Amino acid sequence: MTENTAQTLLHHHHLKATKPRIKILSYLMQSHNHPTVDTIYHDLAGDEQLNKATIYNTLNTLIGVGMVIEIKNGSNSSHYDYFVKPHFHIICKNCGRIADVVYPHFDEIENQMRVESEKQTGYITSSSHLEIYGLCPECQQKLADK
Repeated sequence: MTENTAQTLLHHHHLKATKPRIKILSYLMQSHNHPTVDTIYHDLAGDEQLNKATIYNTLNTLIGVGMVIEIKNGSNSSHYDYFVKPHFHIICKNCGRIADVVYPHFDEIENQMRVESEKQTGYITSSSHLEIYGLCPECQQKLADK
């Protein structure tokens, strides 16, 4: 079912539904762990059509049409997220874990922030992404145990 949905979404965004695109998009649609390119490569290693260059190129294409976002955490690694339902991310400053936070009316609040940004700066906005940083429960516990 997910591969059919991925194919439909690719067509909706005027992209050719190649096997690698369908495979990577389907994977991201099912994944909630914000994978890196290495994680995607490792998890889909059985597919001979997927090398790291194909994964990078596919992710950049999906980012370009707004279906996927890139999340950079402090360790110089990029993580990727299928971004169909508006949400923001909270990132642990200690271990780098990323979690989704779904907030009622987030899309309206985000739009208001973009409008205000345009008014104050004269920029024309095209996208946005909100990240909040803190310590995850596991890292909090490790600190408490010291």
